[in-house]
Amino acid sequence: MSTLPTLTTLPTLTDRTILITGANRGIGRALLDEALQRGARRVYAASRTPFAHPDDRVVPLLLDVTDAGQIQEAAERVDALDVLVNNAGLARSDDLTDRGVVEEHLAVNLFGPLALTQAFRPALVRSGGAVVNVLSLASLASLPFIPAYSASKAAALSMTQSLRAMLAPEGVRVHAVLTGPVDTEMSRDLDVPKAAPAAVAAAILDGVAAGREEIFPDPMSAVLAAGWDGDAVKTLERANAPLIAAIAAMG
Repeated sequence: MSTLPTLTTLPTLTDRTILITGANRGIGRALLDEALQRGARRVYAASRTPFAHPDDRVVPLLLDVTDAGQIQEAAERVDALDVLVNNAGLARSDDLTDRGVVEEHLAVNLFGPLALTQAFRPALVRSGGAVVNVLSLASLASLPFIPAYSASKAAALSMTQSLRAMLAPEGVRVHAVLTGPVDTEMSRDLDVPKAAPAAVAAAILDGVAAGREEIFPDPMSAVLAAGWDGDAVKTLERANAPLIAAIAAMG
């Protein structure tokens, strides 16, 4: 059976260029700060609302991940990119009775990262870069008080697995970040222990540097990390991935 190529990792962010969506708050802002501390040459900080940053390495981008025009403008503005972090997300309580709410979650949490990845794919291929999709443990087991969010994140994990197999022959690595509760505005009403955004951001970038396909960046998610590589789900993903090459060879 055909195998996928071995990809290089990004051992450091020194002199690298990174784009982070949802960079004005929460995990996104923590990732921005961590990237600067690690010596990034340029950080494109994308958000739906304008914001300023004192470090001249930060380039704010006005970007709604559901707006095709803004995505295209961003792709034209960014001339080189090493890491794309699809971090912007939406989580609202619902009961699956309003299709519009479900579609809204899919637009932000699934179609947004897909559109960004496709728009920046040429730049990432040129750099041999990486895509980092910030997902959730809800990708694996639904949180029934936010089912539309959970469904969108589950779909985004499946998309991440597909993109990983599809982009590997082009030299682009694709990472899934499976977070537990993090102390951000999105989870402020959740009465459980929460990880600090700064610690989560550091763990995410450590995972990218180490080349981990799935990154478990907080104490709750880390429980799954030890057995993940031998898990049935991961084993099946790896068995399925080479089918892309096999089908292509069949013409």
